[in-house]
Order: sequence, then C-alpha cells, then structure tokens
Amino acid sequence: MSNTEFFTVRLRRGEMNMIEKLWHMSWSLVFFLCCIAAIGFFMLYSAANASLDPWTARQMLRFGLGLLLMLVIAMLDIRLIMRSAYTVYAVVLILLIFVDARGVVGGGAQRWISVGFMNLQPSELMKIALVLALARYFHGMSLNDVQKPLLLFIPILIVVAPVTLIIRQPDLGTALMVIMGSAVILFLSGVRLWKFGVVIVASVAAVPVAWKFFQDYQKTRILTFLNPERDPLGAGYHIMQSKIALGSGGLFGKGFLQGTQSHLNFLPERQTDFIFTMLAEELGLVGGVVLISLYVVVIIYGFAIAVRCRQQFGRLVAMGITTTFFLYVFINIAMVMGLIPVVGVPLPLISYGGTSLLTIMLGMGLLMSVHVHRDV
Repeated sequence: MSNTEFFTVRLRRGEMNMIEKLWHMSWSLVFFLCCIAAIGFFMLYSAANASLDPWTARQMLRFGLGLLLMLVIAMLDIRLIMRSAYTVYAVVLILLIFVDARGVVGGGAQRWISVGFMNLQPSELMKIALVLALARYFHGMSLNDVQKPLLLFIPILIVVAPVTLIIRQPDLGTALMVIMGSAVILFLSGVRLWKFGVVIVASVAAVPVAWKFFQDYQKTRILTFLNPERDPLGAGYHIMQSKIALGSGGLFGKGFLQGTQSHLNFLPERQTDFIFTMLAEELGLVGGVVLISLYVVVIIYGFAIAVRCRQQFGRLVAMGITTTFFLYVFINIAMVMGLIPVVGVPLPLISYGGTSLLTIMLGMGLLMSVHVHRDV
C-alpha cells in the first residue's frame, strides 16, 4: 500500500491526527496568501504616511489571528462541516435580523453589530454561510432531482431571505455579490441555463420598477458611472481621482510612499476601497500585474482543489469559496478603474477591514479542509 492510499484509508476512518493533517495541507497556497497579505501591509503603511498606526499594526494582528483560524478550520473533518452547514447559515441569518433591528449605523447604512473590539458585518459572513448551505442542500442530489421546480424552491428561499435583509441595510453591492456567488452554486449543481436566462430577463424588465426603490446615493452612483463628468467635484470626484492616480503611475510607478494623489489626500478611502489605485500609482502597472498574478494563482489553486475533491459537497464548497474570492477581486479592481459603479467591496487581504478579512480567512480555511479531506 502506497503512502497516499494509507493516508486515504486513515482519513476515511477518522484516524488522522493533527500533525498528519498539517503535513498534508497545501502550504504553497498558504505562502501565496501570505505574499498578498504582505503587500497589503506595505500599502496600509504607505496609506498612513509611513506609520504602522492606525491601520497596519491592526491588520497584521488580524491576519495573524485569521491565519490561525484558517489552520484550525482546515483540520476540521469536511463531514463535520457538512453537518453543521445549516446551523452556520441559521446563526448568520439571525445576526442579519439583529442588524435590521438594532444594528450599528455608519455612513448612512445599518450594517454592523458592535462586539466590543470591532464592528461585525454579518452580510460578509453570509457569503460563506450561503455557500455552505447551498452545497449541503445539493449534496447527493441527482441531476434529475435538480431539474424538478419544486426542489428549487428551498434553495431560492435560502438565497432570497438574506438578500432581502442585506438590501434593507441598504447594501446593494453585497446583495448582488451574494446573488452571483449563489448562482454559481446553482449552476454547478445542474440547474439549466435557460432558467438563469428567464431570471435575467425578468430582472432587466423589473429595473424601471426597482429604480423607484433605490436609495438616492445608489441612483447617483449608477448615473455617475454612466457619466463621471456630470459632477466632477461631487459624486464623480472619487472615480475621476482614481483614474488620475491609476494613469499617473505609469509602468513602474512613482515609488513606494511617493504617490501624490494618495498622500495629498486627493484619493478617497485609500486604505479600503481604493487601495489598488494607490498601489498602481506607487508601484505602477508592474506592481498591479504582480498582485493580480498572485490572485490568479490562488484562484487556480481553488479550482484545482475543487476538481480533485471526490465528494459533491466539497467540490461545491471549494468552487463557491473560489468564486466568492474571484468576485471580491474582480469587483474591486473593476470599480476603481471605472468599469462598474462604485460599490463597497474590499480588495481581499489588501484593504483594511475586520469582517472582510475574517470572511476571507474562513473561506480559505474551508478550502484547505476540502483539500485535506479530498479523498473522504
């Protein structure tokens, strides 16, 4: 019996100890995640004008705790995670309900719960909870079962309930991200394309009606996206300054700590939503390509883990987590380049933030667990 077969047998029997599971983790994936986080530390250091306070030191501490949490989750048996999927979803949904009732208000939105040392944003955690719940629902279900309309009622309800609560906060960007991530799980589970087509057509047809229910700032963002020059000193200021900073970086950038748009405070939210713009200004196109390449490597790892997993729950979780990670990256970078309207989506492991970093590390922990238990 080969070492791989011996490991598989012991894993299926639940006989693997902590050291053996640590040995079989994808440490190369951990390395690439640490590389991305290190770039984030340098950018936050620059954003604070060469100071560890107020962002870099906290981000380093949070990443260290998140890394530990990721390793702990990675060692959990994937079968235990599957049994707990609905419980996790229910807990996060209750937190969303609490936000709607007594959440912390900030920036005109009610999205957080104060837990003392930080403000927790349950809508971020729901991105992971939904992946688990949908993967659990479709686990073991045949293609014929998936095609039955009545069996799709429950997963649709699983998605609609949190999306409704998130929209009420209001947080249209996160709601759309949750919907897109859930749609990927439904597609991979075998839902036919024509059903997605019907939903898309119906959604487009409902836009005129939905427009009436949009908040004023949401309407402004969309109109500004279509024509940023309509209000260059108001609603269009952020994206115009972002484009100026991106273009001024050139091929190799102005140099670390030398970004003028960011350090002269022309660039808004440089530590969160627009941190990629600051990176491109200081490190240029080369720096931006290096960061994107690291993201691509992590995404490839995620898809490879999904393909190699033998059980359906693990495959769906790995694909869902990887897709969510991709959406984080794509939406943030497309936003600061003016390709889509400005929404509050952070850049993974780079932007300053507690709940978003926690969510990403939780997701990576689940991805690692799928890798370790791929033969279960």
